[in-house]
Amino acid sequence: MGTYVNETLGRYSDLLYVTSIGVYSLAAVLLFTALAMGAKAKAYVGDLADSDKQARELVGATAAPTRAVPSAGDRTPGKISGPPPAPRRNRAAVLSASAYPVVILGLVAHVASIVLRGLATDRAPWGNMYEFISLTCAAGVAGALVALRKPAQRPLMSFVLFVVIIMMFAGGKWLYTHAAPVVPALKSYWLVIHVSVISIASGVMVVSGVLSMLFLVRERWPSTADMLPSSETLDRVAYKCVVFAFPLFGLGVICGAIWAEEAWGRFWGWDPKETVSFISWIIYAAYLHARATAGWRTAAAWINVAGFVTVIFNLFVINLVISGLHSYAGV
Repeated sequence: MGTYVNETLGRYSDLLYVTSIGVYSLAAVLLFTALAMGAKAKAYVGDLADSDKQARELVGATAAPTRAVPSAGDRTPGKISGPPPAPRRNRAAVLSASAYPVVILGLVAHVASIVLRGLATDRAPWGNMYEFISLTCAAGVAGALVALRKPAQRPLMSFVLFVVIIMMFAGGKWLYTHAAPVVPALKSYWLVIHVSVISIASGVMVVSGVLSMLFLVRERWPSTADMLPSSETLDRVAYKCVVFAFPLFGLGVICGAIWAEEAWGRFWGWDPKETVSFISWIIYAAYLHARATAGWRTAAAWINVAGFVTVIFNLFVINLVISGLHSYAGV
């Protein structure tokens, strides 16, 4: 890891970072529109089904043999309707399918930004908080693409992208640092291992936290059933994300402790960032325990949201407000 900095590549990296935010924003709008269109179509089908049921009950009660049966799609009040057309649903599916490659395009630009940052500085491109946030957000988007890959679930990525866009905007505005060599304490192979593992785990935990929030919304307001998948689906996907991320997060904490002993002469010193990371680990362990306990699905979702809050707190507040040994990472 030398001291060479290619400013041109650094500028291209920054440009791609901003470009990825723009592409993510476009994808989020498309996916949310598809989600709204799909909800409208479901509500439309549900209304027609209710009308059909009422009409059939009325026909059965009056026993009118001469009553004309309307053609399919007739929405005249009091008449029996056939199978409803579903153009809205088809358009929603097409829009969702079209938005999926847009998310991938945004991720490609995002990853290219990270790669160019590394080439510009001749080091691992996550040596300060701006770069760490960028990598975490990229991991979150990649995690969402995998976890929500089923066509029916893809529109939910709009909520994940919304959080990612806010995080990237905050990182670019308040945590941005120009491409530069890292401080001597970070010139270690542990930078590649510890920070990357923690970042990937944090990104996937963001996806899980968003899904648990949607689960709680679905439970609290059943009227969102037309827009959101079943509570069981949201709970299952959120759980799978934590099952993947929790061991990685624990491994990252262990690697950080080993690096701390090498850099500062102690494995653990209750530095603010270490403390909050440990709290996050405890919360996610509690989530897995609650999730495995019968009748605790809602409580587990709340615990998962609490873990999500500590992850966000650790990413931003610890470095912006509270000083500690990890603050050298470049705010």
